[in-house]
Amino acid sequence: MALAPKFSGQTLPAPLATHGQQHTLELYLDYVCPFSARLFKTFYSSARPLIDEKYHPILRVIFRQHIQPWHPSSTLTHEAGAAVLKIASDKFWEFSAALFEHQQEFFDVNVVNETRNQTYERLARIGESVGVNKGELLTLLTVADKPDAEGQLNTGNKVTSDIKLMVRAGRVVGVHVSPTVFFNGVEESGISSSFAATQWEQWLAKNVK
Repeated sequence: MALAPKFSGQTLPAPLATHGQQHTLELYLDYVCPFSARLFKTFYSSARPLIDEKYHPILRVIFRQHIQPWHPSSTLTHEAGAAVLKIASDKFWEFSAALFEHQQEFFDVNVVNETRNQTYERLARIGESVGVNKGELLTLLTVADKPDAEGQLNTGNKVTSDIKLMVRAGRVVGVHVSPTVFFNGVEESGISSSFAATQWEQWLAKNVK
C-alpha cells in the first residue's frame, strides 16, 4: 500500500532497490496495546539492525499507526505520533520506541483522572526526551477550551486531519487486531507478537530475497 509523503517518517529509511523490486513490510501497531509493544520492541532491537545490515536496499518497513478505540488514550498517543511526524519525522521511530517504553503510563487507570490536555503534556515530555520540541508538540496537540471564531465546539487539534487519514488507511485493508503485519500487500499471519529475534532472522532470510 502506498504511503502519503507527509507520513514518510513512518518508514525505516531504505533506498529503492537497483536490482529488482523492493519488498514492503507493514506493521500495524497501537501504542496502548501490550501485544504491539512486544512485537515492536523485539523488531526494533533485533530485526531492525539486521535489516540495516543485510536487507536495507530491498526492504521497506512502514509503521502503520493503528488506533484501538477500546483504549480511550490510544487516539491521544497516536495524535502525539502524528505531531512528531509533522515536526521531526526523522524522530518518529525513536519517539515510538520511547512511548512503548512508557506505555503503561497511558493505560486506563493512569489517564482516567486527568484532562485530555494533561495527557498531551505527558506525551510531549516523551517527545522532548528524544529531541522533539515540546512547545511545538503542544501547539499541535492542545485542544481549545472555548468555541472557535465560528462558534464550533468540536474543533479537534492540528493533527486531527492526519489521524483521519491513518484510520481510513487501516479500514481500507480491513485491519482489526493489533498487531497486524502485511508483507507486500498481503496479511502475514505467520508473524505475531511472540516472534523472537531468531524467528525474525529466519523469516527475513526466507522471505526477503
